Formats: sequence, C-alpha cells, structure tokens
Amino acid sequence: MQENQTVSFSEQEQIRREKVQSLIQSGQNPYELTSFPKTHDSRELIENFDAFEGKTVTIAGRMMTRRIMGRASFAHLQDNEGLIQIYVRREDLGEENYNAFKGHDIGDILGVTGYVFKTKTGEISVHATGITLLTKCLKPLPEKYHGLQDDDLRYRRRYLDMIVNPEVKATFIKRSQIISAIRAFLDKRGFLEVDTPILHTLEIGAAARPFKTHHNTLDINMFLRIETELYLKRLVVGGIERVYELGRIFRNEGMSRFHNPEFTMIELYQAYADYNDMMRLVEEMYEEVAMKVLGTTRLSYQGQEVELKAPWKRVTMSDAVKEACGVDYATWENDQQARKTLDEMGVRYEKNATKGDCLAALFDEYVEANLIEPTFITDYPVEISPLAKRKKDNPALTERFEFFIYGKEGGNAFSELNDPFDQRERFEKQVAARHALGDMNPRVDEDYINALEYGLPPTGGLGIGVDRMIMMFTDSPSIRDVLLFPTMKPID
Repeated sequence: MQENQTVSFSEQEQIRREKVQSLIQSGQNPYELTSFPKTHDSRELIENFDAFEGKTVTIAGRMMTRRIMGRASFAHLQDNEGLIQIYVRREDLGEENYNAFKGHDIGDILGVTGYVFKTKTGEISVHATGITLLTKCLKPLPEKYHGLQDDDLRYRRRYLDMIVNPEVKATFIKRSQIISAIRAFLDKRGFLEVDTPILHTLEIGAAARPFKTHHNTLDINMFLRIETELYLKRLVVGGIERVYELGRIFRNEGMSRFHNPEFTMIELYQAYADYNDMMRLVEEMYEEVAMKVLGTTRLSYQGQEVELKAPWKRVTMSDAVKEACGVDYATWENDQQARKTLDEMGVRYEKNATKGDCLAALFDEYVEANLIEPTFITDYPVEISPLAKRKKDNPALTERFEFFIYGKEGGNAFSELNDPFDQRERFEKQVAARHALGDMNPRVDEDYINALEYGLPPTGGLGIGVDRMIMMFTDSPSIRDVLLFPTMKPID
C-alpha cells in the first residue's frame, strides 16, 4: 500500500497507518472482506430482548467507545439503528484475538458474533465470542463529549457529521419519510409522477437567473432548469389531467439560511381545478404529512408553535399591505404615483417598477416576515405573475397565491393561464424587461405557446419548496441542515 508522502499526518493518523501496514504484512488486510453475515441490528435486539436473550447473533457497526479492564472490556458499536454494547473477555476470544481487539481504534468497523444478555447494571449487550475487523478507520473521530460542532466542517463532511451526531442522521431519515408521505398523498389522489428535462435550451420561464452550460455536440448553450412548470403543463395539454414532479431545481442566485442554489421542489398540475382547489390541497397535504411523520398537526419551529389544521387564513396581497403600512394599492392611478409612494417610505424597487411591482415590494418590506401562522396571500399583480390567469373582476390582478408559515414563503400556486394570446404578450413583456436589465439570453418559449394553441384545460398549478417544509417539520434553523451536501465555497 503506497502513501502520498507529501501529505502530513497527525501522530494518531500515523499510528493508525502503521497498524494497517502491520496487519497487511501479517496477512490480515483490513479492507479485503467483501461482505459480512450480519444477522441483526441493535434496535431489534434491544426492543426484543426477551426473545433474543441467550441466543447467538451476529452484529456489525462502528466502534464508538471502549473501556479496557484487564481481562475484559466493554465497547459500543453504532449501526444503522443505534448503539449496542458488546462485552469482550480474554477467556472467550483467546489471548491473540483479545490483544488484537485491544489494538483496534475508536472508529474501526467491527463484526461481532456472540450471545445476547443483560449486564449487572441492566444494559442489553452482546457477549462476544468472535470479533472481525471489517474496516480500519485511519482518522480519529472528534472527541466524544464535544462532538463535531463547527457548522462549516459539518456541512463539508456530512459523513463525519452523521457518525458523531446521531440527531443529524435522524433529520435525514425524517426527510425521506416526509418526501415519501408527499408522494403517497398525491398518488392516492390520482396524480402521476413524471420526469422532465433538467437541461433546457431556453432561459425564460420564471423570474430567476439560471446556471448556464454548453452542449459540445450540438454546440449550443443550455440552462439548468429553474422550474418544471412549462413541461408539466405540456403534459396536461397532452391529456394527463393530474401530474407532478418532485426533483431538483437550480437557481443561480443568493445563498442564505433559507436559500441554496440547488433545492428540491414539487410542482403539480390538476386539470379542471383553480387556485381555490390548490389551497385546499395544500391544507390537506400539510395536515396529512404532519400526522403521518410527526403524529400531530401542532408544529413547533424555533420555539414558536402553529396549527396546521384547516382552514388557514386567507388575505389578499393589497389588503395585507394596507393593514401593515396603511398604503392602499387601489388609490394608485399610475406607476409613477406608486414609485413616488415607495420613495417617500424609503422602500427600494427595481428600475421602471410598475404599480404591481411596488405593491410586491411593500409586501416584502412590511408583511412577509410577520406571517407566522399558516396564511394564503392571494390576488397577485399580473406584472409579477406571468403564468397566472387574470381575475375576472380586476384584470390587473391574477388568481395566484403564495402561502407563508413562520414568515417564509412555502409555496406558490395559480389558476393557470391558458389563453395563448395573453401568454404570448406576457412572455414578450417579460423578455423585454430582462433585456432592459442587460440580460441578452431570454427568448419567448414558442413551443409552449404552440402547446397552448392546442388547448390547455382550466388548470390549477402548485409549487412547494420541499426543503423549507422539511426545515419546519424537523425544527432545523438552516436549509443546510436538511440538505445532505449543501453548496459550499471551496476551501482553497
């Protein structure tokens, strides 16, 4: 086994590497086994002790603690289900094997055969009759009582984080359960799960900046998807009346406690439904998933409790802004008047902002952070809702909502725009606005317009940020706590 001599090792690392060399020289390569006949896990033995007492079992796991006491020793193995103690005696293993066990290090992965018993202190254990070194750990684990507490290191070395912080592994088990529960909820209601392209040839689709790459064979620029909406609605045109996709989305934008450049999102579309149907679907989904995963609809996040049971509060964006800061959207006669109001209030807005843009800016400034209880904010301005159907009684607004919990957006939904003439006009305005900001890539998605011309039935659409949902269900303060491998700046 050759080592890169330019790498420097700590004293402990060097000692462990020398142990490996010694083992190999004696014909006991600690990496050569391809399998091990494990029969039980720790939880199974602990929860069913009466059935297993006195019986021979074979377990395997990482050695996390050890106490050597002359002719006998205790250690704890950590497997997929938790920790279990092993009891090791010289008389049972023999002098050579017992000395070999004493030479193992914390972090080594061991296979143990023995019988199940309970110690004098009442701890369920396995009395070892045979021990096999399955894998040598070359690096010392963090000190037991302090663990791995540096967040940056935890996120970069998630494998180490999970070894020494059991609650982290529990979070990701719960993540998987939440995603499974979402899928079960939708499958039960007749939704079909599909996969749509991650690489797109067009940048337009949502108001977010994409990641760009280049396809060498076709010699064209391509973009990682910032949404799945337009492909999924093509499928509704094609006759799939209930469809969803749960997968990764990529946005080349800022990073924060609630934002990661790649994240998990679910988008779904239901023909012959509108945004009111989507509100009911959100309420039912959150309630059912909470009961299945948490066993309650009372959600506690960072010390604040909310109730997820329906009905959730519903309020229009204009009413929410009026209540929060006294500005009445209905009194603005034109865009200039709206911008003047924001200037007087010291609220920032984009160049050439419209009335709708200004309303959204006031909402962001005065309302969003205070929406702790689950709340639907409805009737968004058409300028910021290029894919939503206009309201019949006020064409400046759309049948769109976002829902908020703990002051953060949880999802976005529309009564989907199915008028190809209106859609083309909005796409063209969106492209022009992006060009005005110096972005030369956006183009109208002509194929999507073509699909609409074949006829999209009245449709309700919904997108939910799955990572934020998981943050709340696991009481995790940062999105990085619920992503196994969050985006990190390289150390060098």
